[in-house]
Amino acid sequence: MNFLKTLIPALFIGSSLFGQNTDSIIIRKIYDEALENGHAYKNLEYLCKQIGPRLSGSVNAQKSVDWTKKLMEDYGFDRVYLQELMVPVWERGAKEEAYILDGDTKILVPIAALGGSIASPSKGITAPILEVRNFEELKALGEAVVKGKIIFFNRPFDSKLFNTFSAYGGAVNQRSQGAIEAAKLGAVGVIVRSMSSVVDDFPHTGGMTYQEGVNKIPGAAISTKSADVLSEKLKLNKSSVIQFYFKQSCRTLPDAVSYNVIGEIKGTIDPDGIITVGGHLDSWDLAEGAHDDGTGVMQSVEVLRIFKRLNLKPRHTIRAVMFMNEENGLRGGLKYAEIAKQNNEKHLAALESDAGGYTPRGFTVENAPFSLTHFSNWKSLFAPYLVDAIISGGGGADIGPLRIMPEVVLIGFRPDTQRYFDIHHSSNDVFENVNKRELELGAAAMTSLIYLIDQYGTK
Repeated sequence: MNFLKTLIPALFIGSSLFGQNTDSIIIRKIYDEALENGHAYKNLEYLCKQIGPRLSGSVNAQKSVDWTKKLMEDYGFDRVYLQELMVPVWERGAKEEAYILDGDTKILVPIAALGGSIASPSKGITAPILEVRNFEELKALGEAVVKGKIIFFNRPFDSKLFNTFSAYGGAVNQRSQGAIEAAKLGAVGVIVRSMSSVVDDFPHTGGMTYQEGVNKIPGAAISTKSADVLSEKLKLNKSSVIQFYFKQSCRTLPDAVSYNVIGEIKGTIDPDGIITVGGHLDSWDLAEGAHDDGTGVMQSVEVLRIFKRLNLKPRHTIRAVMFMNEENGLRGGLKYAEIAKQNNEKHLAALESDAGGYTPRGFTVENAPFSLTHFSNWKSLFAPYLVDAIISGGGGADIGPLRIMPEVVLIGFRPDTQRYFDIHHSSNDVFENVNKRELELGAAAMTSLIYLIDQYGTK
């Protein structure tokens, strides 16, 4: 009896160590393939340089749909198909113009219309400008002061926050809702400090919203460097009126047909069980959408390519999804979840890469403590690659709508965050700012996690 008590735990520990050793060997092979023979970087180069900006509803967005579908077909994935949806269509038009008027002095400043904004009048807007840091300061000024003015929202990132996504979250409402709050008090336009931690002369665009029943006014982002110049002018000239001029020609057109692009490798044991990995194919129009989110979609395709190249036969169906319209509507993520629910699909997990192609650090697991504990058992497998930060946190915008399926575990791929908002939504988000090795390391980390989930489940 005592012999059995000793033998059974020993056998269990031995089999566990054997499994860990087997997994470490396979994960090493995954990394070797990604780093020696990876395709993500060359595929990203084509997406960025041969197609370019991919705002939903644009010609380039459709080109990216056609190309990624053919790419996955050429890799020989078991199934490649399109998922139709309607997307908003917004066009920037002619390049924006803006300047500060300090008496007779005119100071040109770079701005970018916010996505979804209306145009200014054809001759532009010239009006006194008032600086506020938040909505409370705006409301304290009152309608008598705000009416007829341009409101300048100038709340920078909180530099004390280590995670720059937290800093972004603490500042972004002035961009998304600033035009609504300013218009309620009679403002004629809004200028918003770019959502970036770096001080430079590149404005960062991004989505804004309007509210039914509230007058629509134009909104634009100003570069962080020019925001500092404008703020200093306002501080030094309290006795005189500083005016601001801006002109933009953007417009919104009727919704258009577009698609999510989906590729699959069928499971060998439980093909109805689905593990999704994806990113968003659309991008803002100022640049090539390299980090946001070309890296994510190309890493997701790479996950399936590596499985196929190494002849890893998944137990469950592995599905790569190129979501459309994350940037200005989330229609792709919503449609994907709607169809999954409608078809009674069994989704086990979804992994999203939409935080740039920088050095991988780990993964966040959303509202799933049992899964978080389960995944944490794999830290020793990720430790040699320094990707063992497996913590609680959000999954991602496009996979978020899958919350309607309570069994699915949502996971975010988390690279280093420090440089992401330097270029996010700006004209600097180009292929040249992506590091090949960092991109490949991220693809390997994602493939390794998908492999482990496929083998051992989510809890």
